[in-house]
Amino acid sequence: MIRFLKALVLLPVAIIVILLAVANRGPVLLSLDPFSQEVPEIAFEVPLYAVIFASVMVGVVIGGIAAWVAQRPNRQERRRYRREASLLRREADRVRTESARRRENQEARNLPALPSAAPQA
Repeated sequence: MIRFLKALVLLPVAIIVILLAVANRGPVLLSLDPFSQEVPEIAFEVPLYAVIFASVMVGVVIGGIAAWVAQRPNRQERRRYRREASLLRREADRVRTESARRRENQEARNLPALPSAAPQA
């Protein structure tokens, strides 16, 4: 079911991306020189769709980093809870073991003495 839903969402997105690339394949001048407008030192002629896709990818990466940084307190809290749960689990196991040992000792003390195997005459 999940695969079908992914395909249902991703197929139209892929078609739109392909149509965008085909419709915007004309070259544009990408200048990395902010000081010289007429004859830039660093300039590339690339298809417009490449500029659009690169911008989207940079935005996704920046958004992912921002989300990761924003989730830092949640990750710290989760680690603290995990350590606490582990500590409590060990403590519960220790108490269970001690309780079982005490119960065995109590049962051993309450058992009636076994008759000795003395020879009968």
